[in-house]
Amino acid sequence: MAMNIRNAVPADADHLADLMKHVEKSGYMLFEAGERKTTSEQLQKRLVAMDLRSTVIVAEEQSKLTGYLFAINEEVNRKRHSVYVAIGIHKGERGKGIGTKLFLALEKWAKEKKLHRIELTVLEHNKAAIALYIKMGFEVEGIKRDSLLIDGKYVNELYMSKLL
Repeated sequence: MAMNIRNAVPADADHLADLMKHVEKSGYMLFEAGERKTTSEQLQKRLVAMDLRSTVIVAEEQSKLTGYLFAINEEVNRKRHSVYVAIGIHKGERGKGIGTKLFLALEKWAKEKKLHRIELTVLEHNKAAIALYIKMGFEVEGIKRDSLLIDGKYVNELYMSKLL
């Protein structure tokens, strides 16, 4: 069965909340495993209230969500041309092109919305994610030094962006 890349809908909230919690077990996300307290009801309300300059794109295979990409626009006039991205792929599905397909869908959406900038942060040691972002045209803008404290060690994040 083929992978389906589509916009998330409120009915996805249960599966999306579960997937987000699964991805956070990887240690590569901002939230630690079990730290996020977002309920599926809260996520459903967020999906309903999503404005036209923000989106959630999901990858679905055999009715199961395998990846997600949040693109969030700050409602500040001076930042309306850009979105901040958070992406997650189910551990067993990484390396299969899901991230590439999510970013291609994001770029199409962003161009339709006449956005100019896509930005994200990534842990400096997350080499697979960095390779994906560079492949998709992102560039490192800077280093957020000692940004996070993970397992008692300070870790840098990279600021990355892509201009459309």
